[in-house]
Amino acid sequence: MSAAENNQNTYNILGASSTKEEVHKAISKLDRGIYTGAFCKLIADPAGDPDWCAAMHADGAGTKSSLAYLMFRETGDFSVWRGIAQDSLVMNLDDLLCVGATGGFVLSNTIDRNAHLVDGRAITEIIAGYADFIDTLAEYGIDIQMSGGETADVGDLARTVIVNSTLFMRMRREDVINCDNIRPGDVIVGLASYGQCRYEKSYNSGMGSNGLTAARHLLLSNAYAEKYPETYSPTIPKEKVYCGSFKVTDPLSGTGVSVGAAILSPTRTYAPVIKDILDTFRPSIHGIIHCTGGGLVKCRGFGRGVKYVKDDLIDVPPLFRAIYETGSISLKEMYQTFNMGCRLEIIVPESAAYGILEIARKYEIAAKIVGRVEGQAGGDENSVEIHDRIEGRIFRY
Repeated sequence: MSAAENNQNTYNILGASSTKEEVHKAISKLDRGIYTGAFCKLIADPAGDPDWCAAMHADGAGTKSSLAYLMFRETGDFSVWRGIAQDSLVMNLDDLLCVGATGGFVLSNTIDRNAHLVDGRAITEIIAGYADFIDTLAEYGIDIQMSGGETADVGDLARTVIVNSTLFMRMRREDVINCDNIRPGDVIVGLASYGQCRYEKSYNSGMGSNGLTAARHLLLSNAYAEKYPETYSPTIPKEKVYCGSFKVTDPLSGTGVSVGAAILSPTRTYAPVIKDILDTFRPSIHGIIHCTGGGLVKCRGFGRGVKYVKDDLIDVPPLFRAIYETGSISLKEMYQTFNMGCRLEIIVPESAAYGILEIARKYEIAAKIVGRVEGQAGGDENSVEIHDRIEGRIFRY
């Protein structure tokens, strides 16, 4: 048994949680909205139209902004800040795609910074990043309106910078994708998070904006611990801080980009391809899962009394293989921390799957049927079975 297998809580030790059990417990008694099986909470239409509903969703770039700070300090390249805006926006946008929303979005953002370390030009780049990305999405029919935001100098609270967003939208109730419709016999279509799709400007490692705390500390050299103590929590055990072997400028094998650039790859949005898919297949779609917090086990929280069997996964890309090769985190934990190269799952009858795959190919996004949904005894509880493609093992959650 490897050291990683002996320690199944690498992410927790680093001060983060892949399962967020305490958060789920804290909100367990809150109203889940008008569709309890929807991926995001939907509320009655604030305008009072009974045929419509709405959502207000908040999320952000997480600790990815800490790596952007480190990259900027090492390279002097202000452009590293632009992708953080995309990360913050996509973490909201792609969650809302999962309920079937594809337009009419209103955006507000919050930037909390330590002004002694993060200057005005960095803030300018972040805001420009929002505008540039919104313009790109508009070319594909995804309309987002910026409504303003807040930049706060809170050095007592923010060690470097925190970039968060809130997205609001209204949609017709008849268009809602409700994961309560997931049923045995459905197949799982997985869309890759890596490569370079039609609307991306460069190679994307697939990192997204979950698991960044683990990725930074497991891959990057301890030399950064002394140089940039502001980039990590003082509560992390010293032997776990930046315990990898890479500098941010080192090449990442199999990618053509540096390790730092790979981890900082702006989170891919699936908005253009999902809009296209929904235009044709909306009535056939039983669920859409954004594999963020919880990784490939995220689906366990949706549907009732089902077993998700993922036995033909998309190939694991180089960045996640590099994390695995550190030997510091078990494969089982990796599958519930990272997206492992597949960040969106569409759950449909098999008859609809092949048309969805064709649309994904049009956008140059690798996609395949990665598994299926089975029934299981035991009430409404769900489970996940993952057939790993690195060691050939089967993990059950």
